[in-house]
Amino acid sequence: MEEVKIYTTSTCLYCRQAKEYMQKKGIKYTEYDVTKNQDALKEMVKISGARSVPVITACEEVMIGFDPARLEQMISCIQHRTAL
Repeated sequence: MEEVKIYTTSTCLYCRQAKEYMQKKGIKYTEYDVTKNQDALKEMVKISGARSVPVITACEEVMIGFDPARLEQMISCIQHRTAL
């Protein structure tokens, strides 16, 4: 299965909401705390052009912030690719 990545900080409310949402939906993801991992911070800025969190990547898409409907679209792309 394709990887879902989420770039976060420990104090970000939307980061917590996004992680809780993915956990409830059974979506596996890898979390990168950009306050503790400078390489992850550089990667996040490179792919998003921003220093805002959360940044979620899946299916070659990048989402800044947390939008459940958009996340569902991103995840459906992964599920579609896995089914092929």
